Amino acid sequence: MKRNHAIAAAAILLLACFLLSMSIGRYPLQARKVVELIKLKVQLREPDKDMFNDYVVFWSIRLPRVLMASSVGAVLAIAGTVFQGLFRNPLVSPDILGVSAGAGFGAGLAILLFGKSAAAIQISAFAFGLLAVSAAYGMSRYARSHSVTTLVLSGVIVSALFSAGLSFLKYVADPYEQLPAIVFWTMGSFSNTLWADLAKTFPAMAFCIVVLFVLRWKLNVLTLGDDDAMALGIDVAKARGVYIFLATLMVASSVSSCGTIGWVGLVVPHMARLIVGPDHTILLPFAGLLGASFMVLMDTLARSITGGEIPISIMTSLIGAPFLGYLMLKQDRDQWGS
Repeated sequence: MKRNHAIAAAAILLLACFLLSMSIGRYPLQARKVVELIKLKVQLREPDKDMFNDYVVFWSIRLPRVLMASSVGAVLAIAGTVFQGLFRNPLVSPDILGVSAGAGFGAGLAILLFGKSAAAIQISAFAFGLLAVSAAYGMSRYARSHSVTTLVLSGVIVSALFSAGLSFLKYVADPYEQLPAIVFWTMGSFSNTLWADLAKTFPAMAFCIVVLFVLRWKLNVLTLGDDDAMALGIDVAKARGVYIFLATLMVASSVSSCGTIGWVGLVVPHMARLIVGPDHTILLPFAGLLGASFMVLMDTLARSITGGEIPISIMTSLIGAPFLGYLMLKQDRDQWGS
């Protein structure tokens, strides 16, 4: 598929998913009404009594939720693409360096100490997510071998430590108040998203995405290997540190707002690579658009298919795990010609 056609198709898909998500749910809104509500806002007019409830649902509840879902989906997909290219491993995901485990521990600690304060949970999750990655990266730099394998193993160690800490927090938490909040947060949800939440996290995510887009050509060089990259004038250690920091920062920002969401950063880059190939100058924006569409669809299903609301990580796992298994089996059969 040609570069421009691929980006245009992904953008149209995202727009279609966006309009679908804005229209359906337990409080459905017809497409015609959605257009009218947008016109009211653009023209700075107040809604009449018949449209007041629709106006509130659209502008105060559904729109910030859909924008957050699309932003988080794009962030996780882009981060997964960056990590897979950086480590030259298609099975690497954004939480490989411990960001999800650290953020989960931070959120659980905040719930224990400050109750359900959204600000405390977000700040603590963000801080511990960055702390986990800093610890993993510092450990790998302290070791004699500065290889990618050492960095990944450092991330596994840090993840195990923070996961154990989160398990201890669950053990000592109040089983009626604190424990359900911790468990629900670790499964991810966009249910309580407000404009204020979007304002807190979107600037950091947008900044990281823009910088990664500007530097995405270097990922093509880094995928050639350290020796070839250095021969082409790339400071491998510095470039790798910049990519890791940016990808981790935006993942920590998303996790701090909506909890831990798995599989998106692992599956979507696979899908994008199969469609547009390994060139990161096109792969990175295409994966971001595809991840945004995927997350919006999963969130729409999570809030629509039952009377309650299914945690988003359950939906992404139910769809992502079988799809990744299918891709692995298909590639294996293609490789052996059977």
